[in-house]
Formats: sequence, C-alpha cells, structure tokens
Amino acid sequence: MLSASEGIKSANVNLAMENVAVEYDNDTIRPEDIEKIVDNLGFKLITKDLSAEQELDIESKRLKKLRFNMIMSLCFSVPVFFLGMFYHHLPNANWLMLVLTFPVVALFGREFFIIAWKRARHFSSNMDTLIALGTGTAFLFSAFNTFFPDYFYSRGLEPHVYYEASAVIISFILLGRYFEEKAKRKTSDAIKKLMSLAVKTARVIRNGIEKEMLISKIRAGDEIVIRPGEKIPTDGKVTQGISFVDESMLTGESIPVEKKPGDKVIGATLNLNGSLNIVAETVGSETVLAQIIRLVQEAQGSKAPVQKLVDKIASVFVPVVIGIAILTFLFWFFVPHPFTPPLLSGERMGDRYAIALLNAIAVLVIACPCALGLATPTALMVGIGKAASHGILIRDAQSLETACQLDTIVLDKTGTITKGKPEVTDLIWDSAAVEKEGIIKAIVAIESRSEHPFAAALVNHLQSESNEQVTIAAFESNTGKGVSAFVGQDVFHIGSKTYVDEKGAVISDELQPEEKKLRHMAKSVVYIARNRKVLLLAAFSDILKPSSATAVAELKSMGIEVHMLTGDTVAIASDIAFRAGIDLYKAEVTPAGKSEYIANLKQQGKKVAMVGDGINDSPALALADIGFAIGTGTDIAMESAPVTLIKGDLSRVVTAIKLSKETVRTIRQNLFWAFFYNIIMIPVAAGVLFPFTGFLLNPMIAGAAMAFSSVSVVTNSLRLRSKKI
Repeated sequence: MLSASEGIKSANVNLAMENVAVEYDNDTIRPEDIEKIVDNLGFKLITKDLSAEQELDIESKRLKKLRFNMIMSLCFSVPVFFLGMFYHHLPNANWLMLVLTFPVVALFGREFFIIAWKRARHFSSNMDTLIALGTGTAFLFSAFNTFFPDYFYSRGLEPHVYYEASAVIISFILLGRYFEEKAKRKTSDAIKKLMSLAVKTARVIRNGIEKEMLISKIRAGDEIVIRPGEKIPTDGKVTQGISFVDESMLTGESIPVEKKPGDKVIGATLNLNGSLNIVAETVGSETVLAQIIRLVQEAQGSKAPVQKLVDKIASVFVPVVIGIAILTFLFWFFVPHPFTPPLLSGERMGDRYAIALLNAIAVLVIACPCALGLATPTALMVGIGKAASHGILIRDAQSLETACQLDTIVLDKTGTITKGKPEVTDLIWDSAAVEKEGIIKAIVAIESRSEHPFAAALVNHLQSESNEQVTIAAFESNTGKGVSAFVGQDVFHIGSKTYVDEKGAVISDELQPEEKKLRHMAKSVVYIARNRKVLLLAAFSDILKPSSATAVAELKSMGIEVHMLTGDTVAIASDIAFRAGIDLYKAEVTPAGKSEYIANLKQQGKKVAMVGDGINDSPALALADIGFAIGTGTDIAMESAPVTLIKGDLSRVVTAIKLSKETVRTIRQNLFWAFFYNIIMIPVAAGVLFPFTGFLLNPMIAGAAMAFSSVSVVTNSLRLRSKKI
C-alpha cells in the first residue's frame, strides 16, 4: 500500500523490529498522510522519535491490553459454552447467552471485525475476515432467533442459537495471539542486549589531561586509558601496556587474547589483568559492535514476511464461501416448484424465505474457519511442547516447520562442536625427571597464582594427583609469557617456549621430537623447567563434546551437508574438523564473514541452518533460514536464534529436525481433513443432496459438524505426544 502511494519512493517493512523505513517526497506527501495509509490497513504507525523506554512502555501497554481481552473473553465464554452445550433448554438460557456473548464480540474481539472491515474496503481478506465472518454470522443469527423466536416457530422450525461457537472461537484466537505477541517481543531483545554491551563513558587523555567523557564525545585519534576489569570503549590500537583481553562476547573464542603495543582491540571486549592505553581508530557506527548490530537488523529484515498458509487460502476461500451462501439463498428462494421441498408447500412451513435463509446460514456456519485455523497451531503447540521436553526451546513456530526442509547445516566450532575451554590433553615427561610428585606439587602451587586460562586448566588436571600445598617464594609473573618462582632451592619457569628460552632453560633431544609432534597436531604447549632444564611438556586443546562426532555422522546420513566455521587458525580448524568428521570447513572467519558464508549458501538455493553460541554468531544465526543457539553460550546468540539447545548438545539438532518432520506431517494431515471437511460439507449444507435423498442440513447439525472437525484436528495433533523421536 505504501509503495503504491504517490510521493513514496520506497518502503521497506521489518516485521521483526516492527518498523518501516520510508523514503518519500516531502512536497507530495506528509508523515500524517503515511500514518493514514497504514491506519487504513488496520495498523497503527508512529512517526515521531521515541526513546527506548517509550517504546517499551507502548509494547507493555499493548501486551497488557491483549492479555486483558483474552482473560475477560475466556471468563465470559466458559459459561456460554456450558449453557450452549448442556443447559440450552433452561428457561431464558438464550437471553443469558446473548448477554454473555455480546461483550466478547463487541468489546474483547472487536479488532477482528474492525480489521476485516478495513481489509474489505481494499478488496482483500485474511484470517480476521474468516473469524469475523464465521463468528459474526453465528452471533447475528443467534440474536435474531433470541429476539424473534416466533419467526421460525410459526414455520415449524426450531430457532437454534450458536452463541458458544461465536464466543469460544474468539477466545481461543485471542489466547493464541497473546502468546504469539509475547514470543514476537523476544525478537528485538537481541538488538537491545547488543546495544547494552556498549560502554557509556571512557577516560580520554587530551592535551596531557586525563578526563572521563561520554563515548559519543570520543573522536578518532583520541588516546584512551583502560584499567584492569574495564570494558574497552571503542575499536583501536594498543600504544602502551600488556594485558589479556576477553573477546568471547564478540568472537565466541573462550581463550583470552594477549594484547601488546601495536595490537588491535575491539570495543565492548573486557580487559582482564593489565592497564592499556589505546588510540581510538573507529568510533560510533563504524565500530565492530555497531556493525554486528546492523548485520543482525539487516538479517532480521531480510527474511520475507511469512504469509501464513491459512491467510493465502482465505483470500480465495472467503469470497467463495460468501458466493456459495448467496447462491444457496437465491436457489432455494427462486427454485422452480418441482424441486421445492415438500414441507415448503404446506402452510405450516410458510414461504421459501425461511428455508433459503436456513440453508445459507448452514453454509456460513459449517464454513467457519475453526478447523482450518486450528490445523497448524495445534500441531505446532504439541510439537513445541515435545521439543521442550527434549531440551529444545523453540521461540518461532515457523522454524519448526522449516527445519524439515534443511539440506545444509553450518556449525560454529568453539562452544558448539567443542567444549569451548582449553583442557590438558598430553603430559610428556623427560626421562631425567625424578621425584615427579614433588614437581607436580610445585606446578600446582605456582600455577594457582597465575590468571592465565592454561594455568587454571593445568591446576585442574594435576590437582587430583597432588592436594598438598608447598611454599613458594619470589613469585614473578610476566603477562602473556609465563611465571617463575622458587620452591625450596629449586627455581621453576613455566610458560611459552620464548619465555623459558629467555630464562636459559634447555629442551633435551628426547623432548624435541615430541614438541614438534604436538605442534603439528595444532596443540598449544606450555613448558615446565626446573633449574633451567625443561622436564615436562603440557599440551592443551579445545576438546570435542562427546556427542559432536555422532551428531555430525547422523546429520550426514540424513543427507544434510555439514560445514564448520571458526575464527581459529587453519591448523586448529583442520584438526577439529577431522576429529568431528566434517569435510567442509573455513578458518579465520570474522563475524561479517560468517554472515557472508551463510548468504552465499542461500544464494546457491540451499536451505541453511546455523548453529552457534557467541555474539559473533548472532548475525549468521539471524540470517540463516533457521538458527540454533547453544544454551551454554551467550544470551545474545540465544535471542538472535529462534531455537535454543538448552543442553548445548549437537544431538538436539538431529532431534529437532526429526520432530519437525513429524510436526509438518501432522499439519498436512490436519489441513487435508479441514479442507476435505469443507469440500464435502459445504455442498451438503447448500442442499446438493436434497434432489437425491431429500436431506437438508439443519444449522444445528452444521454447528455440531464444525465442532467435530475441530475435535478431529486437535486429536490428530495430540498424537504427536506419543511419537518416538
């Protein structure tokens, strides 16, 4: 509607973020005019700038209103249901049902009728049209029979009412929309949490004076001071200091990275144990964090709005049903006398108008979209519930439908295929090492004072062998290189090869081949020297999760192509891919590179899933046809992906795909029976059997048949609960 309006050059709607970007000619059209265009479609458009708090307030008010309408509608509908189904013969039951149903239709469910009317003015229809048509017809017909029961009594007919159908359908649809709205709000949480990572202030040195200022005031070229434990405010280059920086919130890699003069740093990452001075290089919208936020927004907006199958059908189904109802009325009103039902010829039945009206009403009641509307959501609700019992949280029901179509899965390495933290894989001793127990005690005591991740892993590995504490002296830590200390008369040096070399430690001919072998296997090596002789090599690696190789093999057996992406080196990537059984992988990939990789696969016509756990994965998770976030990862990754694997187990991806296939199969069965019911019963309601059998469908029976079709759809959906996945 916007694109077709004069003065509007382009309009791009992002349903995930609930906004629209409009490029328009201010001389031809004004924002107020654009608001009216959108309002005519049943939406409210806000064109003024709002703060995050104001937006949150509007969302909260809307959700509260929907919740109120849903609860009140249910409170009024439950007694109507019991009266209509079990106590409709009570005195004044019809009047009581009318009083209870009227607020449901006129107040709590009025949006359906308002939107249906606005759609009709533009010659379009959707699910709201079907709901308004079915419930409105049932209510008006019931109200007529309540106010004027003698009209049908005088013609020998029972004035049936269908208040329960009208009230209950509206209540159930409101209930579904409330939960849908709650789930939809999760979409924007990823962007909000990404934005919350940004630093608000920083200490900047200008004209030799250090002062704290807002991040928005920082310019490229400013010198910034970052103390231990503080976040780095913007992208830049280290000019002074040495420290380890935790970049896991952006890169997804768990091992802190050493930063020294000349190294690049990324805004929003955490400085761990040393002071750093950096020079700002990119600020504002050009930082890595800002680019990731933009990538997530673009990825969410690039997803085509999902046009529900029922809405597609409604565009044809509604006019067809109305046409059939009108033709039914005209046929029975003007039908030639030989085809007139014998009952109509008697004085007791009155004129043809009554029977024509009843048949037309029967068509509209039996065509009420209850079964059609329940076919997909009931199966999805059961499927999503079953997924939760398997440790799979699904926020987007569409993803459950999409999973069965996947032919390509892209896996992040760290925290997805692997555990995401270094562990000791090898301890190789020099044969000259004696009193190993004493050496182990010394290592545990010294490394317990170090903050390096390798030190923690080594202590965890060795502590079971030695719980005794020894006294150390002259402890010295060289950030990023290693540590030294005296234990008794012995001096220990523990760290990188460069560090022990600087200390004059010697590696024996016996250990040198083992050292080369470990490095060839892409493992990190820590050297332990006593009295300037290396006695122990400790190798570290990121370990595969127990289920990773099995899950990859099962995915490949299902005909799914498995890829791996990582920011690590080629050597490490190659080793992990080999151990996991993955043939296709790419190393040293940036966050933007992951998105590009996903986009390229999609351009090849593939249905792509992304599995990841870090903030760096969030753009790719949002861009993929379906994103799986590892539950042990960051909140941003989980908010960017519609599916979260709570236990962080790749086997859950296999389970989700199998469950998707079963759910989609159930949806297709439900839709078949819903359509089959309408195809068979609408002609019967129109009286097509009368010339052959003399049978005319009573509207009350039509209502019962409509209810039976809904029950059959729900029952079929519940069968999913007993399926073995």
